[in-house]
Amino acid sequence: MTTPPTTPTLAASPRTATAIPPLIPAAKPLIGHEERLAVNNVLLSGMLAQGPEVAAFEAEFAEHFVGGRPTVALNSGTSGQHLGLLASGIGPGDEVIVPSFTFAAVANSVALTGATPVFADIEPTHFTLAPDAVRAAITERTAGIMPVHLYGHPFQVDALSALAAEHGIMLFEDAAQAHGARWNDAPVGSFGEFAMFSLYPTKNMTAIEGGMVACRTADTARRLRLLRNQGMETQYANEVVGFNARMSDMHAAVGRVQLRKVDAWTHTRQANAAFFDRELGGVGGLVTPRTAPEATHVYHQYTVRVPAAERDRVRAALHDEHGVGTGVYYPIPNHRLPSLRQYAPEFPLPESDRAAAEVLSLPVHPSLTAGELDRIVAGVTAVMTAGA
Repeated sequence: MTTPPTTPTLAASPRTATAIPPLIPAAKPLIGHEERLAVNNVLLSGMLAQGPEVAAFEAEFAEHFVGGRPTVALNSGTSGQHLGLLASGIGPGDEVIVPSFTFAAVANSVALTGATPVFADIEPTHFTLAPDAVRAAITERTAGIMPVHLYGHPFQVDALSALAAEHGIMLFEDAAQAHGARWNDAPVGSFGEFAMFSLYPTKNMTAIEGGMVACRTADTARRLRLLRNQGMETQYANEVVGFNARMSDMHAAVGRVQLRKVDAWTHTRQANAAFFDRELGGVGGLVTPRTAPEATHVYHQYTVRVPAAERDRVRAALHDEHGVGTGVYYPIPNHRLPSLRQYAPEFPLPESDRAAAEVLSLPVHPSLTAGELDRIVAGVTAVMTAGA
């Protein structure tokens, strides 16, 4: 039997492709052996719910960050903000002035009390509430102002504190992104009626999930403790209608370990940001962040501005061509969200709209290597130059 001739197989033509290195993530939680050991110790103890680890974490956090102010742990930063407002007496009929350019939890927490969030515009340099815009938004119903220490940079504490004092209203601090930031060398979290810190995984330190609220008075802290635990401090002795917003001992154990590491991480974030300032400051079309003379910036994010028409291209090219992840915080101002549009002001918020269209956050987290820092700089420079 004759074997039929075989058809020769053509070798595939080699294709030239540029290898993209592994993605540098925009954020990276740092969880090590010590955190795992701390959780395991709690599991072995059998005390899993709110207990001694939570109490110790509250005391240590207060001493570390806010000069010993009474501090209460909760299951999330949003819970802390919501219940902090309730503990401060905010409710139906009140107005609280908030930024629109931030995460929706700020306005949500006001609305959940039955009060009305009133949006005011930001200043363009540090993306925080503009004092003049706040002054214009104050009415006879205004009970408080809740600015955000955004990206790790403090808001204009002096001006907004003075406005609150002038009008006899309360100042609340959203310090979710600002662990260790300072204003005139005083720590954020020490200025308002209360200050909320988030412990979400991507924050400058984490408890996996959770929040801390530093309070001006022991009375506010006690009301907050009641509200987080079904309205009781003593079991079955319910004093008010409350929530279940407790932090578990497992989360607190992680937070206590992270508390010992966060200062070193902050110094690394600041060093990474200083490197970007030097290397990217002269790149055309790019506006790097600035720090106010009164401020200590802790760089939860290193947020730049790029032309709005270019941002999608820049972000895609950094990801696809250079393996650099980025974030957009925040692409839609709160007053334009379907959930919060009912509170949109009649006047425009041009700086909030402009920031939402232009901001781009580069990786700045403390796990970045020297090679990754160089790659971020090279990628940003190449992409911005290509669009020039």
